[in-house]
Parts: sequence; C-alpha cells; structure tokens
Amino acid sequence: MSRIHPRFSSICLFFMFLIGNLLVSSSAAAADDPERGSLNKQERLEWFQDQGFGLFIHWSVDSQLGVVISHSLVGASEDYTDRFFNDLPKSFDPDRFNPVDWARLAHLAGVRYVMFTTKHHSGFAMFDTATTPFGIMNTPFHRDITKEVFNAFRAEGIAAGVYYSPDDFWWLHQHGKTIERSVPEVQPRNNPGLMQYDQTQLRELLTHYGKIDALFLDGEAVGLRDLAWKLNPDIIVTRGAIKTPELTVPGMPLPGAWETCMTMGTAWQYQPQNEHYKSGGELIRLLVQTRAKGGNFLLNVGPKPNGELPIEEEERLREIALWMFVNSDAIYAVRPWVITNEGDIWFTKKKNTNTLYAIVESDTPWPRATWKEFTLHSVRATDKTQVNVLGQSDQVEEYHPEIKPKSTWHQEEDGLQVMQTQRLQDNFRWPNPAVLKITNVEPALNPPHVQTTGSAPGSSGQQEVLEGAVLDMGDRSSLEVGFEYRPILGEDVNSRSSTWTATPTQTISKPGTFKIAVDGLDPKGAYEFRAVIRHPLLPLYGLEITMKH
Repeated sequence: MSRIHPRFSSICLFFMFLIGNLLVSSSAAAADDPERGSLNKQERLEWFQDQGFGLFIHWSVDSQLGVVISHSLVGASEDYTDRFFNDLPKSFDPDRFNPVDWARLAHLAGVRYVMFTTKHHSGFAMFDTATTPFGIMNTPFHRDITKEVFNAFRAEGIAAGVYYSPDDFWWLHQHGKTIERSVPEVQPRNNPGLMQYDQTQLRELLTHYGKIDALFLDGEAVGLRDLAWKLNPDIIVTRGAIKTPELTVPGMPLPGAWETCMTMGTAWQYQPQNEHYKSGGELIRLLVQTRAKGGNFLLNVGPKPNGELPIEEEERLREIALWMFVNSDAIYAVRPWVITNEGDIWFTKKKNTNTLYAIVESDTPWPRATWKEFTLHSVRATDKTQVNVLGQSDQVEEYHPEIKPKSTWHQEEDGLQVMQTQRLQDNFRWPNPAVLKITNVEPALNPPHVQTTGSAPGSSGQQEVLEGAVLDMGDRSSLEVGFEYRPILGEDVNSRSSTWTATPTQTISKPGTFKIAVDGLDPKGAYEFRAVIRHPLLPLYGLEITMKH
C-alpha cells in the first residue's frame, strides 16, 4: 500500500476545510438571499405568480396530542422522546380521512396549488418510504396519505407541492445527537449520513408521486434544491429559492416571485385548545393585501387526528369560497399597481393589460342598493375606461325596479360612483370587500421610492443609527421620512410576530441619504428595521434588513 505524503495530506485537509467553509458561506448567503444560485425557471415563476392562492396542510402524528407540530421534541425529556417515537405511531389511525372532501372544498375556495407536509421536523414520514420505520406505513392506518392527497387535489385541477423538512429529529435521536434546530451541529451539510438520508427521501417524493410543481424546503436547502432541479428542471423551489415570509405580509412589494404563509389561527397543526382563529374577513383581507403586493398567499389548515378539517377552518374556507367565486379575477394573474393601496382601497392589475381592480375594504358592511363615491388619486381614466362591480350586471336591483344601478366614472373630483346590487346573503349586507373592475386606465401618480441601506452602532450599547436613502422624490417636492423597527430574537428566520415601532420623522426636499438614531435597544437583542416615507396616500417602505447591533 502506498503512503500519502504528509504535505499532500495537509493540502487535502486545507482544501476540505476551505470547501466546508465555502458551503457554510454559501448556505448563509442563501438564507440572506435565497434567490442567489436559483435554477427556478422564469417562465415557471411567472406561472407560480399567476396562481396566487395556495393551501398549506400541516398534519403529522402528533396532531393526536394537539401539540405544536414537531417542536415539542426540542428540549424534551428522554421518556417523552421515547413515547413520541415509539408509542404515538401505534395510535395514529385517521379513519375519517377523505382527501376528496379537502380537495373539493379547496377548489371551491379558489385554491390553485396545495403544499402538503410530507415530512415535518420530527421526521415522521407521511409517505411510503424505504428509509425509516418512523412513518405512516407503520401505523394502524397503513396507507400512503401523501399519494392520496396528491391524487385528490390533482383531480380537482390543483397543482401538487411538497413540503419537506431537511431537519429530522428522529434521525438525530437515532444517532445520539441532541435534538435542536438552526445550529451547525444538526444541519445535513455537517452530517453526511443525514444529507444522504434526506436526498434519498426527496428522490422518492419527486419520482414516485407524479408531477410535483413546487417544493418547500423548511430548513437549509443546500444539497437538496439542486437535486430537485436535477430530477425535475421545471419544479419551483419556494422556501429555499424565493422569499417566503411567515405569519406576516411585507410592507411593500418584494421584487420577483414571493410567497407568504399564514395560519388561520395561531397554530400550524391542529390545536383543540388555546387557539384563536382569524375571521374569514381577516383572511380575505390578508389575501388581498398579499396579492396587491405581488405575493402568493399560502393559507394553512391543520386537520384533526381523525382526518377531518376542524369546523372553524371549513367555515372560513367557505367564506373565502364565496368571495373568490365572485371576485377571483382580481386575484389570478395580477401584478402590483403603481401603489398598493389608497387607504382602504387596495389595487391589483391584470398582467399585461391596463385593467385595474380596486378592492374596497370597509370597517362596516356596504348595504345593498346604496351608492358609494370614490376618488382614486393614482388612477387616470381614458376615453375607453369602463367600470363595473365584479359579480353583478349593473342592470337591475332586486325589488327596486326604479333604481338604475349603472356604475359611472368621472375624471373629476367626485371620481367614481358605484352601487352594490348583488344579494349574497339574507341580511342584504355583505361584510367583505367589493371589487371594482376599471378598464383602460393609466397611472396618475409617480410615487417616490425609498431604500433601507444599513445601520451602525451609536454612542452607547443601547443605540443604533439607522440609515436609508430616498432614491427619487416621485412627484413630491418634500417628504417625511423615518424608520420602523421590531425585535426578532428567538423567532424562526422566516417568522415574524412582533409589531413595528416607528421612529420620529424628518423632512427632506431632495433625493439622498438620511439617518436616525434609535435608543433603548437591548444590547443582547436582535432587531430588523425598514426605511419609510410617510406619503399622504400611504406609507412607502424599503425592504426589511437585520440590524448589525
């Protein structure tokens, strides 16, 4: 046997160290900018943006306990962990599971793609895999849930998407490693066995289940997203290759395709107690605001352990279904207008046309057979402009033959005059937004643009100097500018739950940089911030970035 020269061995070790650091750096860079190195095809991203509305499904073996999905294993005692891995699967038997019911309701609600949790962080496989006994095929149910879900949704014309977690608590436990997340010691890139294990599972999911349109990698995507593109060049990697804010909608449109994922209540998985659901109206407004900012809205449901959807979630999907049945033209294949909204009126623009949708929110229902007038400052009519309310003919008002409810448009101070005539519920008052379709319009506003540029330590450990820049003034001679910031310590990299705090503002009269010092920060804390222009019509934001505090 030949011997390796010590110098050559040292060189090999050096290059292995260098490559390892490059992988770490690449992974960190991808977390900061997931689009870096992406092989998502532009035409597929366009298709994805056109869909607009997806259904997230969080469901795993621990739904039986009504516990946070997977995360209860972090910091758990050995006896809890053993019961989770060994006892829970023995009792998982969702005997009322009928994915056809889910799919039909999703179709009615206007859902265009589904994202199903094939494996969450616990490592429990909701699909038929040869890699682990910790999965659905070793339960009393003993059926391939993932296959049945995808078949049911495809039958309703809904595209199939795989949620997959590279983290795997079962694998860590089997290999004597502490169960935790977001630390280098447990990442697949530092555990060749886990990387191979994940890649084998991902290969199964992307080759055994028909066409998969989208992949959501809830963890470090290094080593997995490139395999996905190799197996299916047309697949869209969402988390791991585009921005996917969680439980929040950004202040301004993000460049390119992006997706926000949102719970109906506070939990991702089914919780029979300690749960507070958003109303159907709140969810519709979140959908509208996400689409006005150019993003996709991925709305989550958490099935019960028997396989049924909680009645609260079914009711909200049906409320969304009614709204989408009337107004889906304002949601599909749209892009942002020159501004996102004027007060409670939000805008979407049909792609590649001059058709604008003005989505009218209100704190109080708009009573049927009453006129409303709007002045839209960002919209200019042409001689071809026409206006109508989606879903109604503008020809008759039930029980009121004397009313002629034709919508009108005047390029004057009174602007737009419309009446809501369609009867959608028995009380004659529909509490959710009405949508005005306005054709052949032009922008009447040139908005300014602001950029968040960075931060620097201030004069004390509790101060940070925030920095921004106004790139152009638009059609304004002066602007009020400032910042907003919020704490993010202890949150997942994609999740945000804290509210924004506004700084004082300053007035500027020309493009350029500006700075404001923020006091009272926790020296051990973590924060993110964004620059803001206090425009008379609406706040205009720069992108959120993390403070270097």
